[in-house]
Amino acid sequence: MLIADVAVPVPLAKPFSYEIPAALAASVAPGARVLCDFGRRQLMGIVLTVEEREPAPGVSYKPLRAVVEATPVVSAELLGFLRALSSYYFAPIGAVLRLALPAVEKRSVERLEGQGELLSASALSGTKRVASALEWVASATERLEAPGSLRGQARELLAWLRATGPTPVARLEDRFSNARAASKRLEGLGLVKLERSERAVAPWFTESVERDAPPELTTAQQQAVSRISASIRGERDVRGFLLFGVTGSGKTEVYLHAIAQALARGRGAIVMVPEIALTPQLVSRFRARFGDDVAIIHSQLGERARHEMHRRLVSGTVRAAIGARSALFAPVASLGLVIVDEEHDSSFKQEEGVRYHARDMALLRAHRAGATVVLGSATPSAESYELTRKGKLEMIRLPDRARREAALPDVTVVDLKRVGAGPSGHKMLTLPLHRALDATLAKGEQAIIFLNRRGHSPTIVCGSCGHVATCKACSVALTFHQRRGRGDLQGSVKCHYCGYEDSVPEACDECGASAILLEGLGTEKLEETISAAFAGARVGRLDRDVADGGRAERVLEQMRRRELDILVGTQMVTKGHDFSHVTLVGVVNADAALNLPDFRAGERSFQLLVQVAGRAGRSDLPGKVLIQTYSPAHPAIELAKLHDVEAFLARELADRKETRYPPFARLALVRVDAMDLPVAERAATALAARARRTPAGQAGHVEVLGPAPAPLARLRGRYRYRVLLRAEDRGPLRAVLAAIEAEIELLDRRVRAVIDVDPVSML
Repeated sequence: MLIADVAVPVPLAKPFSYEIPAALAASVAPGARVLCDFGRRQLMGIVLTVEEREPAPGVSYKPLRAVVEATPVVSAELLGFLRALSSYYFAPIGAVLRLALPAVEKRSVERLEGQGELLSASALSGTKRVASALEWVASATERLEAPGSLRGQARELLAWLRATGPTPVARLEDRFSNARAASKRLEGLGLVKLERSERAVAPWFTESVERDAPPELTTAQQQAVSRISASIRGERDVRGFLLFGVTGSGKTEVYLHAIAQALARGRGAIVMVPEIALTPQLVSRFRARFGDDVAIIHSQLGERARHEMHRRLVSGTVRAAIGARSALFAPVASLGLVIVDEEHDSSFKQEEGVRYHARDMALLRAHRAGATVVLGSATPSAESYELTRKGKLEMIRLPDRARREAALPDVTVVDLKRVGAGPSGHKMLTLPLHRALDATLAKGEQAIIFLNRRGHSPTIVCGSCGHVATCKACSVALTFHQRRGRGDLQGSVKCHYCGYEDSVPEACDECGASAILLEGLGTEKLEETISAAFAGARVGRLDRDVADGGRAERVLEQMRRRELDILVGTQMVTKGHDFSHVTLVGVVNADAALNLPDFRAGERSFQLLVQVAGRAGRSDLPGKVLIQTYSPAHPAIELAKLHDVEAFLARELADRKETRYPPFARLALVRVDAMDLPVAERAATALAARARRTPAGQAGHVEVLGPAPAPLARLRGRYRYRVLLRAEDRGPLRAVLAAIEAEIELLDRRVRAVIDVDPVSML
């Protein structure tokens, strides 16, 4: 009997077996989408394997109903990688496969409905669908219609088309409720024409980009390109590199040359960046070098554009993909190169759903595909740096900035315990920072001021009893957000975790007093304070509150065009921006992340400081950095001042080895939450007990810590517990996790429990 093992979208790790009817035998292959009966439901799944085998005695298999598309949507290489990822992270294979699947074309759905195979639309629930081609409407003539011949939406739609030009029908339907019928009427009158286009345009392809010529490389860049290119050509056994280059050293140019080498040999390439929405200039650089023969993989894409990118990659029309962490799943044919830029960035770890780390999985995918992998950073993660010390990655250094006239900025540490406020009167806008801003503005140069706290005031406190206003659903302090021009308390309080929002309390919840005070400093208040202190300066802000709908790029473009003098922002201002006239960077409070209950707190603080300092002095204008802190003797502060990344990493790795934290141990967190505290506590206790009963737990090969309340003990109305597992070797840890996975299926249904392998956030 010909049997297919199929992954279906249910929260179970195992696939399910189905008989392949003779009529479907020629079209069922690994990676194909199929319709199958599952209990009383009909589901769409992905074929994992196809093989001849005898059924077990007394076992019968349900037949597959239909094949959704004529060709598999997942290649053999990508399918094998996804199965390995599923196994590593103890994630349901159906959930993992959804990360890589394109939308289903409507013509496939219509064919299945016509054949009577699609019994219910619920079989495709959670699955995006796209039109098989994109319909456009264009004005066919400028002649005036006969007086009175058009009324209502037909007249309005024609006027719209004549004013704006060809427009997709889908976009017209957003504006005109009867757009499709009106378009057909206008077409019948010869006033418009309907066209069908197979290609959808992604947002980053709407404007033309002038092609560039590769600049002359520095000696260090040439050596880096030579070593990576030799690996791509198969002339060296080394397949993995850590490109360790100071800020402004020209890592992107090395990437571009390496991609060109891969493409010249008929191989494909994937480039991952932390937040592509903040770096459209990077997309422009790729288009300037390679034209439109690149695919963009990103959540901002519409389903039609996403489907088009997938189709072009699968067909081999395009062989290079760039995007955020989801680009890891790009269906690049004949993969030869994988690049992870800013590999240290924590955003490469997915914190919901399938909790994969895109950097770690990039290493795995490249290894399985026989591809070369390049991890790039000015502040490498401790894990990647240790891989070079073990010989698993080869180090490539870019020790100097690419522009010969550019030098690393001078860094001054301002001790907030000793230095007071400047003329503004606010203690966080110190006299040294005020004077530095004054001097920068006087020279017509630009400044970036970094504060990793958004909102106006991070704390709303009662002046009578000291009670701090907290979210009703989370154990988190509420943040005050001001409405511009409305006065001190005209705004709202928000929770940055669950999205809860309310008006500012008129009285304290605890004592009833009306002495409500706003404490602390966020980016809104900092922008306001700087604008008041420097009346002639043009001040902008970049944080999550202003980054929606493309506004982040507008703010960055204002900086590039020198329409802003000072940019205030959160860590969004630290990521890869190249502003040639920024000569001053001010870090308002370097201590914000140092004291978090996380063993990576010092490393993250150091990385942020070095990265934001790197925004200054990137051209021939010398740069200056001021770091304000209450802890000037902290190693992260002292070594950031010296730009000494390797000294920091050496110290950090020594501390990690002594305390048995990664990369010298392997961690897994079992996260448990429930609406009721006792329910969550009992479930976490049961899972910890199961871990301790395993052979590896009893032998001490796996240390079981907890259960204990999570540092954020309540989130979105659910009480949170966790169990931390630590081991020196992966094998014993996986054995314990397998036992826990089985135990999770037996828990009270009111409980949610997930396994997080190699956790990044410890909160």
